Amino acid sequence: MKSKFYLKCRKCGYIISDFAAWFTNMQKCPKCENKYAKVEYPGNNIKLKELITDKSKRPESLFYYFDFLPVNNPQNIITEGEGIIPVNRWRFLEDYAKQNFNIDCKVLAYRNDYNLGTGTFKDVAAALAASVLKENNVKQYAVASTGNIANAFAHYLSLAKISLAVFIPQDALKANEAGVGSYGQRVFRVRGDYAKAKQIAAQYSARYGILLSGGNTDPIRVEAKKTMVFEWLRILGELPDVYIQSLSGGTGPIAIEKGCDDIEHLGLFKKRPRYILIQPDKCDPMSKAWEAAKKNGFPDGWESDYPIIENPVTLIPTLATGNPVTYPIIGPIVKKSGGEILSFCEDDAADVARLVAYETAVKIGPASTIAVGGFFVALQKGLIRNGETIMLNIGEGMWRAPELMYQMTYTTKEIDSVDDCEPVDRTIFREKLWKKFENL
Repeated sequence: MKSKFYLKCRKCGYIISDFAAWFTNMQKCPKCENKYAKVEYPGNNIKLKELITDKSKRPESLFYYFDFLPVNNPQNIITEGEGIIPVNRWRFLEDYAKQNFNIDCKVLAYRNDYNLGTGTFKDVAAALAASVLKENNVKQYAVASTGNIANAFAHYLSLAKISLAVFIPQDALKANEAGVGSYGQRVFRVRGDYAKAKQIAAQYSARYGILLSGGNTDPIRVEAKKTMVFEWLRILGELPDVYIQSLSGGTGPIAIEKGCDDIEHLGLFKKRPRYILIQPDKCDPMSKAWEAAKKNGFPDGWESDYPIIENPVTLIPTLATGNPVTYPIIGPIVKKSGGEILSFCEDDAADVARLVAYETAVKIGPASTIAVGGFFVALQKGLIRNGETIMLNIGEGMWRAPELMYQMTYTTKEIDSVDDCEPVDRTIFREKLWKKFENL
């Protein structure tokens, strides 16, 4: 079967014919050994414009965009309906912006917790990875992860009958470990941080000749996640002015840029989003690097100057990337967009989760609380403008993190008899929930 795509080295421009060739060379450019490649589709992509603008279609998964994804045979598709998810309007945040900052804006939540695989932003990447690996007859695979990508890959690779070795850091959530193991996939809990987990995973890959997921710049992950650009245009008819997500490695903005690159000539959008990326304050090396670069006027080489946080102690392990090797890519993307990299106090994560649940009946996960918290910080810093549409990436639901669920309790009253009970109007809790956000 003739391939509809090829890979192109982002460093030297060398053309790699397909994923079979990419995998044979252990996911490196045969010419310069660079590990960063992009997928290109040389055919006519007018069909993509039709897929995006045809309102009569009811897509079932990201593979609605099959002709623009790196799988050649549809029989190799592994899917559970991921990637076709709703965009909710969160008016309570719009009201907050108007009442407290006199800003008129539209706030949308991209509900990745609706994905049918494992309920996270990682499901689209895992579904495409499973499909590509199946098509190329890969039987063993490995991944280093702080949690969510591990669960998603374990789930979808199990459906593809592919064995997976997962390397997680010492502080990874037990729920994530249990999730991976439940599929019969091997878990290696590394005595150390995420950087050490990645190091040992790379050594394992080299020793046994087993493919290792390429991380945030992996062309499979990027191709999968770029479809959110297509979906926003299909659903909304336009791209948001501002995109906010919690930041660990940063596949999201890399993928959005790739999606925009693929369709820019089709005239479907007027401008790209401005990125506001948020890190938890106990593990925020990119935020620290960004602030230092901005303070110094972004001098030559600023994108390669970043701190490394060894063994970060954080309440949100899924965002605990202490060695931000993607900063040289993420920093320039954010700068070009006119955006910012901020931090949010992770001690306030439970307060954010309680507020969102009260106002929307949506229980968001730990990483998602950092994104929503970032919206409040962005308002305080004057980064949201009148008339803008803001897209919040809700990357996971709370069921992925029972530890946060336990912190949600705030309405319980212990009693001995019915005499201790009285009817309650739930609005009595509202003032208490909002008070935390008055002086952020």
